[in-house]
Amino acid sequence: MTDDAYLVLLNGTDLTLGVPPAAVGELACMETPAVRAWLHAQGVTAASPGLRLLPPEETAAIPDDAERLPVPLGEEELSRVRHHAASHGVTRLEEELLAYRSCADGRDTLLTRALAAGVPAHRVAELTGEDLATVKALAH
Repeated sequence: MTDDAYLVLLNGTDLTLGVPPAAVGELACMETPAVRAWLHAQGVTAASPGLRLLPPEETAAIPDDAERLPVPLGEEELSRVRHHAASHGVTRLEEELLAYRSCADGRDTLLTRALAAGVPAHRVAELTGEDLATVKALAH
C-alpha cells in the first residue's frame, strides 16, 4: 500500500475501481500543472469516463498496464474519496460512525450536566448505556 491517492486511466471491467474525480467534487490537485499536463498527455479530461481516483488502500488493485499518477489529497478530500468509493452498506456505516463521533465528543459534558441537574447517576447510566462507575466518576 502507498500513502498516495492515484488518478488512473482505466477501461472495461476495471471501471469499478475507485471513483470518477467529478463525483467527489472540487479537488485542489485537479488544478495543478502536473495533473493538467498528465490529463493532456493521456488525451482525456477530468470528466472522461475511464478516469478514476483511488484512495491509497486501493492502489494495489490498479492493473499493471494502467496509466497512473500519484496525487496529493488533503484529509477532507481523501475522506470524500473514501466515502464515494465505499459500497452503499459501508457508506451507511461510515455515516453512523461519524454521527457517533459527533455525539461521543460531548459525552462527558452531557453526563456532567445531567448529574448537575439532579438526574441520579443510576438513571444517567440506564438512559445512556454507560457504565455506572464511569457516570459516578464524573460526579466527583
